[in-house]
Amino acid sequence: MLNSELHKTIQKSIKLELMKDIIKKEILFNHSIDKVWNAISKAEEISTWFIPADFKAEKGYKYTFTSPPNEKGCTVISGEVQHANPYLLVYTWIVGDTKTETTVKWELTSTSEGTKLNLEHSGISNYADETAIAMFESFNGGWDNCISGLTSYLKETVHAG
Repeated sequence: MLNSELHKTIQKSIKLELMKDIIKKEILFNHSIDKVWNAISKAEEISTWFIPADFKAEKGYKYTFTSPPNEKGCTVISGEVQHANPYLLVYTWIVGDTKTETTVKWELTSTSEGTKLNLEHSGISNYADETAIAMFESFNGGWDNCISGLTSYLKETVHAG
């Protein structure tokens, strides 16, 4: 019974977050803004810490991220770069053959400690009903993993360089 109640509480919480229709992540890096910018905007760097990317931070560029098959079934992500100038990057995000478009925004700000990264993923309510809830959960966890990969990558490149 407890598991059922907990599941309902979690589902309700996710529905409330989904009503805001945005996932937000914020992290401080003790790296220069240019180092973080390159990590999120250059295909060769994205391919190292995320998944293989055909990506250019140029407005209008149609990009593709292609992952090896995985348990979530998410192998191809595509979209179009909407805005790309240091230090703001915005692009559409379409998973596989869903045809459902969402938006990802990366914004960097220089701080006395290094760089603050704000990541937002919006438009998830464009998915239908329960699919939106499942995608919200998937994206939310996925972005946590993504930030973790970026953090590790930046630490490794600093110590390697």
